[in-house]
Amino acid sequence: MSVNDRQDLTVGPVAAHLRRQATPFGLGLVAIFSFEAADLFFISRLGDAPLAAVSFAMPVIWLIYGIGIGFEAGAASCVSRAVGRRDSTQAARLTTDTMVLGVMVALLLALAGLATIGPVFSLLGATPELMPLIHDYMGVWYWVAPLDIALWTSLASIRARGNTLLESKVITGAAILNLILDPIFIFGLFGFPRLEVTGAALATLVSTSCMLLFTLAWLHFRLRVYANPLAPLSTIIASWRHMLAIGIPAMITNAIIPVSSGIVVALIATFGVEAVAGFGVAMRIEPMFLIAFYALSAVSSPFFGQNFGSGQFDRLLEARRVVARFCLGFGLALAIVLILIAKPLTGLFSESEPIQGVAVHYLWFVSISYGAYGLVMSVNASFNGMGNPIPGVIISGCRVIVVFLPLAFLGRYLIGLEGLFAATTVSNLLMGAVAFAWLGRAIRQARDLQALPTSDPPSP
Repeated sequence: MSVNDRQDLTVGPVAAHLRRQATPFGLGLVAIFSFEAADLFFISRLGDAPLAAVSFAMPVIWLIYGIGIGFEAGAASCVSRAVGRRDSTQAARLTTDTMVLGVMVALLLALAGLATIGPVFSLLGATPELMPLIHDYMGVWYWVAPLDIALWTSLASIRARGNTLLESKVITGAAILNLILDPIFIFGLFGFPRLEVTGAALATLVSTSCMLLFTLAWLHFRLRVYANPLAPLSTIIASWRHMLAIGIPAMITNAIIPVSSGIVVALIATFGVEAVAGFGVAMRIEPMFLIAFYALSAVSSPFFGQNFGSGQFDRLLEARRVVARFCLGFGLALAIVLILIAKPLTGLFSESEPIQGVAVHYLWFVSISYGAYGLVMSVNASFNGMGNPIPGVIISGCRVIVVFLPLAFLGRYLIGLEGLFAATTVSNLLMGAVAFAWLGRAIRQARDLQALPTSDPPSP
């Protein structure tokens, strides 16, 4: 598959490429996160207990999503570098084999999750009163995992080719369908049974299934990006090894965050169910304000992959500067906006003062560091795109394990709930600076290494 001028990220203005690629992807994320917030809004109409139950489920969902993002990152990195080398055969092979392996792993995760709902959520601090609601929700949601991973890896492979418009349309379509189905399944409209929290998970399952079928058909029959899945086993294993060299570290990077979130939920649970519900509200609001950073990190991987594959190191340094300026400037604007609107915004999801108070305090504290967190996301994606995922693992691991968790326990002991939130802010700011410096050093080292002579000059 050849890349046209708009999808070839190795030529043309750097900032314009990043903006053009990120904008449609960001619009799609606006849809998906907005409707996830609407999902939470409908659940909140059922009462505080369902809201808390779904909040307990979030760290587990994020953990599975983190594994899925690892496959997505592996596909985006490997395919983008193959595209940069103009190797369309390898790009198709990686697209197909990554999706197949991702689905297999996700099915195993779903089965394991279904068998361990009780012990896992008890460990997170869920009360016996909430456990039936958690069973109702997760018993359906776990089947979303293999569908999501099949969808994400396929779309990531298209994004790696410089096409984010299709991905935007697909995730927007899924979000709209989910929004339509949510009230129907949750409240039992138009003759459907009232399923409450089960209905919310079922709406996600149905909408994801529909968009996956459309995506597979479109990519196969119109864009022809898949290879024959019945290739020799040695070929498939070689493809898996190539992808997993990026995918496994990316999974570890993305799994660190939900594991720490699970610890945070358990700590917050000691302050009561309302505190957990308030944290859940903040966690559903937060992604809506991080959309620009998610979009930028998503397009950073293919941009860095294509340009690294073609040896365009000056473009990588320029992209690093563009990303940093945007993250810090936009992050500052977000903090100001959230400080002003946090209270009325959280009031849309709950009228309980304790729930609102927890959500508002979280947003006030953590929004100060959103720009730095966005920079960490983009730097990690950039390292993945360059085929060097280890720095991302170290950055994320240090952010959570070395900095955040000790500060969280200390802050909870000294200040209380707000101490947990302050720990997030400090860890984001510190590791954002480290990530920016590390990426610059890595690019310059790669440029200098390429400039070295490949062999000794002939003797006189």
